[in-house]
Amino acid sequence: MDNLTMIQRSLRHVWHPCTQMKLHESQPPVPIARAEGVWLYDFEGKRYLDGISSWWVNLFGHNHPHIKAALLDQLDRLDHVMLAGFTHQPVVELSERLAALTGLGHAFYGSDGASATEIALKMSAHYWRNTGRPEKCRFIGLAGGYHGETVGALAVTDIAIFREAYAPLVRLAATVPSPDVRGALDGESAADVARRAAAGLQSWLAQHHAQTAALILEPMVQCAAGMAMYDASYLREARALCDRYEVHLIADEIATGFGRTGTMFAHQQAGIKPDFICLSKGLTGGTLPLSAVLTTDTVYDAFYDDDVARGFLHSHSYTGNPLACRAALATLELFVQTNVLARNAELAQLLDQAFAPLTRHPSVRNARRLGMIWAWDIDETASGAAPLPHFAHRYARHALAHGVVLRPIGNTLYAMPPYAMDAETAAHLAHGALAALEATLAEI
Repeated sequence: MDNLTMIQRSLRHVWHPCTQMKLHESQPPVPIARAEGVWLYDFEGKRYLDGISSWWVNLFGHNHPHIKAALLDQLDRLDHVMLAGFTHQPVVELSERLAALTGLGHAFYGSDGASATEIALKMSAHYWRNTGRPEKCRFIGLAGGYHGETVGALAVTDIAIFREAYAPLVRLAATVPSPDVRGALDGESAADVARRAAAGLQSWLAQHHAQTAALILEPMVQCAAGMAMYDASYLREARALCDRYEVHLIADEIATGFGRTGTMFAHQQAGIKPDFICLSKGLTGGTLPLSAVLTTDTVYDAFYDDDVARGFLHSHSYTGNPLACRAALATLELFVQTNVLARNAELAQLLDQAFAPLTRHPSVRNARRLGMIWAWDIDETASGAAPLPHFAHRYARHALAHGVVLRPIGNTLYAMPPYAMDAETAAHLAHGALAALEATLAEI
């Protein structure tokens, strides 16, 4: 099989996600035949460094032997059984492990991040219904927040391009100010921005808490908003306000969980415990689709009843799939076996050095890092030229030409590589990122 044949077959039959398919007339999809470690290989042997972990899911590199061995072993034992009325060892052990890591002892499983958002929102509203307060059925989120693209998740997603076409289907949540540090006024620190945003949250809750079920947020980093990073004090303020006004706090750790921000889960940097935690992406190390929503004894107990209608009647056919749960267990085992968080702290310093020329580039604004997430806002007008249309599309094309997979969000360039980087691959990623920027700016 060659690249061209695979591209032609794909364009004839595959509708690609989050893509205006007409763009593939000028930039066809990259056909990938295999992957190993941080590298993706096409059908003709060209390799690309996966600088964004295949949409933030891959933690330890592709085709990891420990995860692969666990999957092969599980495939010999049990491929799937429905979780309604049945149970199995991988789902029990995974639920126990996640409870130990988070302090939330009840795990409900889905297939992907948007499904986890839907589950958490429904569970929160249903909790209030079961406790005699059905009027608490509205939600709030942060400006610029992103929580998925199913209809319920779109209601709490504040990115217009994803939801405008579906506005008639969506029951929009309220939006409160983001603590994004890039919004700092003259003289303000990150903590000052967090306090100002928290004051906005307090003002809203003071008026609307009686109808509000939950606040949903991405702890520490609003990824789809251009890797908007903020001070941990906002999470402490949000937790206190949710307690005061009797509103659930949902931590969307779909992208920020499993070490991405430097701690196992981002909310832990604030020393808080949410009422719900949504997990997906890195949960299986980037091998199989799986999501989980974890919650408290208090929430769980509100559904425990003789009346079936008071139960949480949500499902999908592959809930708690044994293969996916086994991959997740193998992923969590690697955190223990390889002391990942400590190693990542050292790896981040190595990447900081490699990225230094990019960080110092005159077109870069707001260079920032949290854990294993790097971001740079690009000002294409820094040289006095007019803004460059379709910056992200142009940049991604040049990055591929230099052997790296990087896909900016608007004018925000970011890197979220697997944890399997070394000095050589760090240098390749940093060189490709900078060379792609220069090539893109040269098109002005």
